[in-house]
Amino acid sequence: MKPQTSSPTSNVTPTKRNSPGVRTQWTVEHPCGHSIVHDLSDRPADRRASFARWLAGRDCTDCWKASRDADTKSKEEWLAARRAEEQQAAAEWAKKFDMPPLEGPERALEWGERSRHQLMTAAHSALVVEGTWDEADWAELEEKARTVTRAGWWIDQRDAEGSDLPELLDAATEQDRGTENPFR
Repeated sequence: MKPQTSSPTSNVTPTKRNSPGVRTQWTVEHPCGHSIVHDLSDRPADRRASFARWLAGRDCTDCWKASRDADTKSKEEWLAARRAEEQQAAAEWAKKFDMPPLEGPERALEWGERSRHQLMTAAHSALVVEGTWDEADWAELEEKARTVTRAGWWIDQRDAEGSDLPELLDAATEQDRGTENPFR
């Protein structure tokens, strides 16, 4: 049987064989411009050539990792900017609507403020804007919300539907409302 050769336009060149078997080492020209010798001996013999072609369509491992790390950094920067915007909006909202400061561990306070703001905004949309509540009903709910000062409670409710807020506030315990629990 004659050994398979790569086409003149291929970015893959076999370089080493399992004597007398199928090649195990393939030189791949990656789109990033790097030429890498890949050891494909851990792959079934009938899948090595197609895997080498697949590799030829991707950046080498080092370039892929550098790109991924750059994406992670830009994603982290975006997320930090987004959190800062959300935090500022939550702080402005809390001041405008006279919401009390939350209590709890330092690392939970900002998250709790953002969670409270998001849930209260969603509740207003669901109950007043799209629902049947009037401003008097909403004012009563706001008063109940002001009594819940434990940041962890608001964080725990972050995935709740806005329309569920009245029931959730009714279920809040004294520990969620006051300063009796030193472990918040």
